[in-house]
Amino acid sequence: MQIVTDKPKHYTFTPGQATDVSINKEGWRNEKRPFTFTCLPDNDYLQFTIKTYPSHKGVTNQLLQLKRNDELILHEVFGAISYKGEGVFIAGGAGVTPFISIFRKLESKNKIGNNMLLFANKIKADIILEEEFKKLLGPNFVNILSEEKATGYSHGQITEGFLKAHIVDFDMVFYICGPDPMMDAVEKQLANLQVAENLIVKESFEEQNN
Repeated sequence: MQIVTDKPKHYTFTPGQATDVSINKEGWRNEKRPFTFTCLPDNDYLQFTIKTYPSHKGVTNQLLQLKRNDELILHEVFGAISYKGEGVFIAGGAGVTPFISIFRKLESKNKIGNNMLLFANKIKADIILEEEFKKLLGPNFVNILSEEKATGYSHGQITEGFLKAHIVDFDMVFYICGPDPMMDAVEKQLANLQVAENLIVKESFEEQNN
């Protein structure tokens, strides 16, 4: 789901950053959840790309019920991920959202270059913005599915072997965002592959399940 809302005056962020969002309705004002900006900083609106769970009765379900002129409450901007140069982006599930604005910004400047996205999900239906990433990155967009086998998609978990099969140069920037267990595993694999610690840009991103 994509939510688009008015942008407050003088509200700024850099691609990759997020903010806590709550809904300006009785009972929901203090229920803050972190969501990443997926628009560009110079857009005159704000956009969030959110994975929703209609079966859950929490904030994401409430967001599905929003109508025109409903209000969101935005808080301080935060986030450790920002673009440091061409490299490999490794995302797990909704952890891809900080990369969306970064790739869109690079495309707007015609600077996608050889950036690569390795995207881990459970099933094909979980892949966020698959068609847009295909268009932006072409063969540099690689998917791996842990719970479904599909033609043209790798199957299993991200491993050292998977990384070596898809990455030619390990002397570049690595951007990692996803659930903590996935990030811990990938960081260990990159260390084993002699990637320097100062080349790793990371952000923990637990999926919002409520």
